[in-house]
Amino acid sequence: MGTRRRGKWDDERHVSSEPLLPPSDPEEAQSDAGNIALLFLLYLLQGIPLGLTAAVPMILLNRGASYKQQAEFSFVYWPFSLKLLWAPIVDSRFVARFGRRKSWLIPTQYLLALFMLFLSTCVDSLLGEGSPNVPLITAVFFCLNFLAATQDIAVDGWALTMLKRSNVGHASTCNSVGQTAGYLLGYVLFMALESAEFCNSYLRSQPEPHGIITLAGFLYNWGIVFLVTTTIVAIFKTEKKGDGEVEHDMGLVESYKLLWSIIKLPSIRTTICILLTCRIGFAANDAVTGLKLVERGVPKETLALIAIPLVPLQMILPLLVSKYTAGPRPMDVYLKAIPYRLIMGLVTAFMVWITPFFTKDGPAPFYYYAGVVLVYALHQVTVYSMFVAVMAFFAQVSDPAVGGTYMTLLNTLSNLGSNWPSTVALWGVDSLTWRTCQNGTFAGESCVGNELKKQCEDRGGMCKTEIDGYYIESFVCVVIGVLWLSLWGKRTIKKIQGLGKTAWQVVPKKAAKS
Repeated sequence: MGTRRRGKWDDERHVSSEPLLPPSDPEEAQSDAGNIALLFLLYLLQGIPLGLTAAVPMILLNRGASYKQQAEFSFVYWPFSLKLLWAPIVDSRFVARFGRRKSWLIPTQYLLALFMLFLSTCVDSLLGEGSPNVPLITAVFFCLNFLAATQDIAVDGWALTMLKRSNVGHASTCNSVGQTAGYLLGYVLFMALESAEFCNSYLRSQPEPHGIITLAGFLYNWGIVFLVTTTIVAIFKTEKKGDGEVEHDMGLVESYKLLWSIIKLPSIRTTICILLTCRIGFAANDAVTGLKLVERGVPKETLALIAIPLVPLQMILPLLVSKYTAGPRPMDVYLKAIPYRLIMGLVTAFMVWITPFFTKDGPAPFYYYAGVVLVYALHQVTVYSMFVAVMAFFAQVSDPAVGGTYMTLLNTLSNLGSNWPSTVALWGVDSLTWRTCQNGTFAGESCVGNELKKQCEDRGGMCKTEIDGYYIESFVCVVIGVLWLSLWGKRTIKKIQGLGKTAWQVVPKKAAKS
């Protein structure tokens, strides 16, 4: 439900080949304070383009973009789902004199800065009122996210060597907190400051017809921040190995051979089928609901602000759920959460349906938004139950000899299994929707699509939705989800959860020891 956040809801968490880290020493943590702060900053910067990317669909909706165009734009999320394809290149090709991670981090962040500065000069024309240039917007933001994904690979690797061995555990905290903070700045803060209604209500004494900042201005300011911080890191931060993880050099060819060896395992092939199909039932809810709420009259900045009170919940939920996934059968929690998440798909569709009753005469009442927050919170419980369970399962089955690569592969597939159904769901809304022209010389004719809608309105008519494809899609997705779970998914997940360790081992035991 709501705006899709790529973030690391579905992204990888690194695991060491050793089961435990040395206990953290407060004095050593203090000595690493500067490195921890730097990691937090780098992850925060990574969250900015992700937040901005999440804001664009709302802007496109207000500029008259169709859902097929929204589906086209959704491809910008794919780099984080496909980064394993070029991660071995980032890991194996570098200038040793400059630094293994800085060789990629510094150029990538400079390119991010330049992309933002370039976008600030042309984004308004690309988003032209009524006729946004979606293919070009998609291409530019795809490049932006590609660079952010590459920065993520470099920072994740640097985190393991930048910190002392006893402090490596702080890297995941910097990751989750920093990226969440960056996402909130890029999405929530921008949506609030860009809204004239929000600024006039809470930040101004005299109302004005526009917000405090535009997308172009926001991009320009962050482009300057990226330039300055990257320059500081390049000059003043020396990359050297401390007491963190030891990095093993693996050639480019060996890295890709290892990935192929993992994929060839029968257990992995079955897991791939599960990961690529398990979220079809949630696609309409995850990808379309937030846009439909805005279309039904919920201000986009209000929808963004709803995410703020849920941030503490999103941080606490993984800790609570992990108590139930720590045992030998974490996927039992995953299976229990699926029916409830499917039910939430119908609940949110109902919520979208009743929204016009609350927004037709002005701003919706407080109790309506309280209900939205409650529904969203319940949805998050199901999302995080599945997320923590599958992460625990990945950590359990990954071959310790190649743990990092194994985990990254599984999580890349998990991300891909989330992205492709969402893209298809967005694409299908317009195809399943039926609109007719009321009144005017075009009366009774179909007005599906922006071109026919414009013809209807130009001839004095009004385009009326007879059947909204979102509701059809929501129902169909839930039916597919129920059939998937009952006919194949539940049985197959239980089967692979019961496999022994040898079924997942890609490196023979003797070879791993040597």
